[in-house]
Amino acid sequence: MKKALIILSSVLVAVGAFAQGQVNFATKIAAGTAGDYNAPVFVGTVAGGVKADGPAYMVQLYAGATSSALTPVGAPLPFRSGIAAGNWFATAETIAAGQVDATSKSAFVQVRAWAVASGATYEAALASGSGFGAGNITSVVPTTAPAVPANLAGLTSFAISGGVVVPPVPEPSIMALGALGGLALLLRRRK
Repeated sequence: MKKALIILSSVLVAVGAFAQGQVNFATKIAAGTAGDYNAPVFVGTVAGGVKADGPAYMVQLYAGATSSALTPVGAPLPFRSGIAAGNWFATAETIAAGQVDATSKSAFVQVRAWAVASGATYEAALASGSGFGAGNITSVVPTTAPAVPANLAGLTSFAISGGVVVPPVPEPSIMALGALGGLALLLRRRK
């Protein structure tokens, strides 16, 4: 009985290992490497040149068997700071069996990022209406050990909208009342 349980558990582990694969979750792959790219994440607009800097911004990989059924993979990662802003530390992420198309053995993937001030997750930032962004959806065939994790070839830069939740601007009527109050104080002083 004990041998049968050990064999059964070994078979289940082996089947589970072949039903999933890994991808290299990175913003850039060195030039000359197969599928090379450099896709930092920006704040506001890509053309603005301001990159997501430090733990005030988070990034996460999403994957699915179809492009309309993407779910989070792994844990959110903070962006790097300074000269490495717009990038995060590359990690090997495991794509689960349910996120891979059984026929093509490929998965659709997308990088999503957000400002922590807009929410603790991408979905929360999306609900807030500001401080979120998503890259293009691309397809990848995850690899299994001992192969090197597959690169996210085709990944492009994108921007986090607005970057942070903007504090409300006072209504003009409030500002006008403040100006009138200040004027009244000045006139009262002259008397």
